[in-house]
Amino acid sequence: MRLQEQFRIAIRSANYSLSTERSYWWWIKKFIKFHGMKHPDSLKGNHVRDFLTHLVMKHHVAISTQQQALSAIVFLYKHVLGYENITISDWLNARKPKKLPVVLSADEVNRVLAHMKDTPLLVSQLMYGSGLRLMEAMRLRIKDVDLGRMEITVRHGKGGKDRMTVLPKVAIPSLKLHIDKSRVLHEEAQLKSINFVHLPNALAKKYPNAGNELAWQYVFASQLISRDPITGRSGRHHISERNIQKSVKIAVHKAGINKPASCHTFRHSFATHLLENGYDIRTVQELLGHTNVNTTMIYTHVLNKGGRAVISPADI
Repeated sequence: MRLQEQFRIAIRSANYSLSTERSYWWWIKKFIKFHGMKHPDSLKGNHVRDFLTHLVMKHHVAISTQQQALSAIVFLYKHVLGYENITISDWLNARKPKKLPVVLSADEVNRVLAHMKDTPLLVSQLMYGSGLRLMEAMRLRIKDVDLGRMEITVRHGKGGKDRMTVLPKVAIPSLKLHIDKSRVLHEEAQLKSINFVHLPNALAKKYPNAGNELAWQYVFASQLISRDPITGRSGRHHISERNIQKSVKIAVHKAGINKPASCHTFRHSFATHLLENGYDIRTVQELLGHTNVNTTMIYTHVLNKGGRAVISPADI
């Protein structure tokens, strides 16, 4: 069996996302090419070290890029080739710059949102009002929006973790419209006997008929029917995140904001504004889904004032 096929079976069995699968395989090909197309079985820890050092010395990659390359190679050796232990030492680490996140003031957020409409506006309201990452918003399913409890459940967030976060009131009217639009698209698809919706492997086995249920459809469902690259089945995926990124960039420019703001800036602003409004660091940590509170501490250091129910900064 070819190495790529072995890799594909291993990573899909481990329930990694398709984007991670593509990224890991890209790094594995770069690693093999760097060593003259030798099979990884013939390469050892020192070869991995040389490749990681090369990325820094010749390509000046960021630490996150180097770590992603390392993760891909470790996955290859552990889960594809079956090496329990591989020693990689003394490679040149990329330097992690100490950068503070770009944060918009409440006034700046409102100025940016004023230049947006329709789906890009709603997605931005959720990134700012709920602290969602862009892809978490894109992958939001109807069943995970609780309008009664004013909550959003984020499934399989960064690190594969689930979490609960607040749903801003300002987003509800548009959210209802998008859910209704998804319902109409779902009903039209069923009339054409199209009833597939992508689920991670474990869930796909547990809920084989999920495609027939509105609850499992994406809130931001695409108008187009597409073919799933893993199963080959035709169904409806979520919209492309690129359109949202483009809309945010244009809105920032129109608002006259002279900061390198992006979609993720809304999430940074969500965390910072909650802390400024007196919410304790642990509450913000849980809403953001950070494993370590030190990650949350980058926004600011505040005294723990807990005890209050959380209100989205979008509604203040």
